[in-house]
Amino acid sequence: MTDDNAPSPSLLDLAPVIPVVVIDDAADAVPMARALVAGGLPAIEVTFRTPAAADAIRAIAAEVPDAVVGAGTVLTPGHVDTAVAAGSRFLVSPGWTDRLLGAMRDSGIPSLPGVSTTSEVVALLERGVTEMKFFPAEAAGGTAYLSSLASPLPDARFCPTGGVNATRAPGYLALPNVGCVGGTWMLPADAVAAGDWTRVESLAREAAALR
Repeated sequence: MTDDNAPSPSLLDLAPVIPVVVIDDAADAVPMARALVAGGLPAIEVTFRTPAAADAIRAIAAEVPDAVVGAGTVLTPGHVDTAVAAGSRFLVSPGWTDRLLGAMRDSGIPSLPGVSTTSEVVALLERGVTEMKFFPAEAAGGTAYLSSLASPLPDARFCPTGGVNATRAPGYLALPNVGCVGGTWMLPADAVAAGDWTRVESLAREAAALR
Protein backbone atom coordinates (compact mmCIF):
# COMPACT_ATOMS: atom_id res chain seq x y z
CA MET A 1 0.00 0.00 0.00
CA THR A 2 1.25 3.46 -0.85
CA ASP A 3 1.40 6.00 1.93
CA ASP A 4 -0.10 9.13 0.39
CA ASN A 5 1.33 11.15 3.26
CA ALA A 6 4.89 9.90 2.75
CA PRO A 7 7.34 12.69 1.88
CA SER A 8 8.46 12.94 -1.72
CA PRO A 9 12.05 11.89 -2.30
CA SER A 10 14.54 14.71 -2.33
CA LEU A 11 15.69 15.94 -5.72
CA LEU A 12 19.23 15.22 -4.51
CA ASP A 13 18.38 11.55 -4.07
CA LEU A 14 16.84 10.76 -7.47
CA ALA A 15 20.17 9.90 -9.11
CA PRO A 16 23.86 10.55 -8.48
CA VAL A 17 24.02 12.95 -11.44
CA ILE A 18 21.67 15.63 -12.75
CA PRO A 19 22.43 16.31 -16.43
CA VAL A 20 22.77 20.04 -17.05
CA VAL A 21 21.32 20.58 -20.50
CA VAL A 22 21.81 23.50 -22.88
CA ILE A 23 19.39 23.01 -25.77
CA ASP A 24 19.71 25.01 -28.96
CA ASP A 25 16.99 23.14 -30.85
CA ALA A 26 13.83 22.17 -28.97
CA ALA A 27 13.41 19.25 -31.39
CA ASP A 28 16.32 17.55 -29.60
CA ALA A 29 14.65 17.74 -26.20
CA VAL A 30 12.48 14.65 -26.26
CA PRO A 31 14.97 12.14 -27.74
CA MET A 32 17.67 13.53 -25.46
CA ALA A 33 15.48 13.18 -22.39
CA ARG A 34 14.44 9.65 -23.36
CA ALA A 35 18.09 8.65 -23.71
CA LEU A 36 19.00 10.15 -20.32
CA VAL A 37 16.06 8.47 -18.56
CA ALA A 38 16.81 5.14 -20.23
CA GLY A 39 20.36 5.45 -18.93
CA GLY A 40 19.13 5.96 -15.37
CA LEU A 41 19.22 9.75 -15.03
CA PRO A 42 15.59 10.88 -14.59
CA ALA A 43 16.23 14.39 -13.21
CA ILE A 44 17.10 16.70 -16.10
CA GLU A 45 17.99 20.37 -15.71
CA VAL A 46 17.28 22.41 -18.83
CA THR A 47 19.07 25.74 -18.50
CA PHE A 48 17.64 29.10 -19.45
CA ARG A 49 20.71 29.84 -21.53
CA THR A 50 19.01 29.58 -24.91
CA PRO A 51 15.69 30.74 -26.38
CA ALA A 52 14.67 27.08 -26.83
CA ALA A 53 14.67 26.29 -23.11
CA ALA A 54 11.00 26.81 -22.28
CA ASP A 55 9.83 24.89 -25.35
CA ALA A 56 12.25 22.08 -24.49
CA ILE A 57 10.93 21.85 -20.94
CA ARG A 58 7.37 21.86 -22.21
CA ALA A 59 8.09 19.04 -24.67
CA ILE A 60 9.87 16.87 -22.12
CA ALA A 61 7.13 17.39 -19.54
CA ALA A 62 4.47 16.40 -22.07
CA GLU A 63 6.19 13.50 -23.83
CA VAL A 64 8.65 11.89 -21.39
CA PRO A 65 6.58 10.97 -18.33
CA ASP A 66 9.45 9.25 -16.53
CA ALA A 67 11.61 12.37 -16.67
CA VAL A 68 11.72 14.83 -13.79
CA VAL A 69 12.42 17.95 -15.81
CA GLY A 70 13.48 21.21 -14.22
CA ALA A 71 14.76 24.63 -15.15
CA GLY A 72 18.31 25.83 -14.54
CA THR A 73 20.02 29.22 -14.71
CA VAL A 74 16.91 30.66 -13.08
CA LEU A 75 17.83 34.29 -12.43
CA THR A 76 14.57 36.21 -12.03
CA PRO A 77 11.00 35.78 -10.79
CA GLY A 78 10.04 35.93 -14.47
CA HIS A 79 12.16 32.88 -15.13
CA VAL A 80 10.36 31.12 -12.28
CA ASP A 81 6.96 31.90 -13.81
CA THR A 82 8.07 30.75 -17.28
CA ALA A 83 9.57 27.55 -15.91
CA VAL A 84 6.47 26.62 -13.93
CA ALA A 85 4.17 27.39 -16.86
CA ALA A 86 6.29 25.13 -19.08
CA GLY A 87 5.95 22.20 -16.66
CA SER A 88 9.17 22.37 -14.65
CA ARG A 89 9.21 20.17 -11.58
CA PHE A 90 12.20 21.86 -9.95
CA LEU A 91 14.24 25.05 -10.19
CA VAL A 92 17.99 25.65 -10.01
CA SER A 93 19.77 28.99 -9.75
CA PRO A 94 23.49 29.81 -9.84
CA GLY A 95 22.99 32.23 -6.95
CA TRP A 96 20.17 33.83 -5.01
CA THR A 97 18.64 37.00 -3.65
CA ASP A 98 15.75 37.25 -1.23
CA ARG A 99 13.47 38.28 -4.11
CA LEU A 100 14.46 35.32 -6.24
CA LEU A 101 14.33 32.94 -3.30
CA GLY A 102 10.84 34.16 -2.47
CA ALA A 103 9.66 33.53 -6.02
CA MET A 104 11.19 30.07 -6.05
CA ARG A 105 9.49 29.20 -2.78
CA ASP A 106 6.16 30.65 -3.91
CA SER A 107 6.30 28.40 -7.00
CA GLY A 108 5.51 25.39 -4.81
CA ILE A 109 8.12 23.17 -6.47
CA PRO A 110 11.56 22.13 -5.14
CA SER A 111 14.45 24.47 -5.75
CA LEU A 112 18.22 24.50 -5.41
CA PRO A 113 19.46 28.05 -4.87
CA GLY A 114 23.13 28.44 -5.67
CA VAL A 115 25.89 29.20 -3.16
CA SER A 116 29.66 29.49 -3.30
CA THR A 117 30.56 30.86 0.15
CA THR A 118 30.04 29.83 3.75
CA SER A 119 28.10 33.02 4.48
CA GLU A 120 25.64 32.25 1.67
CA VAL A 121 25.11 28.76 3.06
CA VAL A 122 24.49 30.12 6.55
CA ALA A 123 22.07 32.71 5.17
CA LEU A 124 20.04 30.00 3.43
CA LEU A 125 20.04 27.80 6.53
CA GLU A 126 18.75 30.80 8.46
CA ARG A 127 15.87 30.95 5.96
CA GLY A 128 15.07 27.26 6.34
CA VAL A 129 16.75 26.08 3.13
CA THR A 130 18.91 22.96 3.54
CA GLU A 131 19.41 21.79 -0.07
CA MET A 132 21.54 23.96 -2.36
CA LYS A 133 23.54 24.05 -5.55
CA PHE A 134 27.28 24.61 -5.01
CA PHE A 135 28.48 26.65 -7.98
CA PRO A 136 30.94 27.01 -9.62
CA ALA A 137 32.12 23.93 -7.78
CA GLU A 138 35.69 23.53 -8.99
CA ALA A 139 36.45 27.26 -9.12
CA ALA A 140 34.91 27.81 -5.67
CA GLY A 141 37.10 25.26 -3.89
CA GLY A 142 35.93 21.84 -5.01
CA THR A 143 35.81 18.80 -2.76
CA ALA A 144 38.21 20.30 -0.21
CA TYR A 145 35.90 23.27 0.35
CA LEU A 146 32.72 21.20 0.62
CA SER A 147 34.41 18.70 2.92
CA SER A 148 35.35 21.53 5.25
CA LEU A 149 31.68 22.60 5.50
CA ALA A 150 30.35 19.19 6.53
CA SER A 151 31.23 19.38 10.20
CA PRO A 152 30.26 22.99 11.07
CA LEU A 153 27.18 23.00 8.79
CA PRO A 154 25.82 19.44 8.97
CA ASP A 155 22.29 20.38 7.88
CA ALA A 156 23.36 21.66 4.47
CA ARG A 157 23.29 19.28 1.48
CA PHE A 158 24.67 20.16 -1.90
CA CYS A 159 24.56 19.46 -5.62
CA PRO A 160 27.98 20.64 -6.86
CA THR A 161 27.96 21.88 -10.46
CA GLY A 162 30.59 23.62 -12.55
CA GLY A 163 33.72 21.84 -13.68
CA VAL A 164 32.43 18.48 -12.45
CA ASN A 165 33.13 15.64 -14.86
CA ALA A 166 33.21 11.85 -14.87
CA THR A 167 36.66 11.84 -13.26
CA ARG A 168 35.89 14.35 -10.52
CA ALA A 169 32.32 13.24 -9.73
CA PRO A 170 33.21 10.26 -7.50
CA GLY A 171 35.22 12.51 -5.19
CA TYR A 172 32.22 14.78 -4.69
CA LEU A 173 29.78 11.90 -4.29
CA ALA A 174 31.93 10.41 -1.52
CA LEU A 175 31.33 13.48 0.67
CA PRO A 176 28.65 13.18 3.37
CA ASN A 177 27.06 16.52 2.48
CA VAL A 178 26.74 15.87 -1.27
CA GLY A 179 23.54 14.30 -2.53
CA CYS A 180 24.30 14.42 -6.24
CA VAL A 181 26.34 16.37 -8.78
CA GLY A 182 25.41 18.27 -11.91
CA GLY A 183 27.31 17.95 -15.16
CA THR A 184 27.27 17.89 -18.93
CA TRP A 185 29.75 15.16 -19.77
CA MET A 186 27.07 12.63 -20.75
CA LEU A 187 25.97 15.08 -23.48
CA PRO A 188 29.06 15.58 -25.66
CA ALA A 189 28.46 18.23 -28.30
CA ASP A 190 29.30 15.96 -31.21
CA ALA A 191 26.85 13.28 -30.04
CA VAL A 192 24.05 15.81 -29.63
CA ALA A 193 24.78 17.38 -33.02
CA ALA A 194 24.67 13.97 -34.67
CA GLY A 195 21.58 12.83 -32.78
CA ASP A 196 23.59 9.92 -31.39
CA TRP A 197 21.20 9.19 -28.55
CA THR A 198 22.55 5.67 -28.14
CA ARG A 199 25.88 7.15 -27.10
CA VAL A 200 24.14 9.59 -24.75
CA GLU A 201 22.24 6.71 -23.14
CA SER A 202 25.47 4.76 -22.67
CA LEU A 203 27.21 7.72 -21.03
CA ALA A 204 24.16 8.33 -18.85
CA ARG A 205 24.24 4.71 -17.71
CA GLU A 206 27.89 5.08 -16.72
CA ALA A 207 27.04 8.25 -14.78
CA ALA A 208 24.12 6.58 -13.04
CA ALA A 209 26.44 3.82 -11.86
CA LEU A 210 28.81 6.22 -10.09
CA ARG A 211 27.03 5.46 -6.85
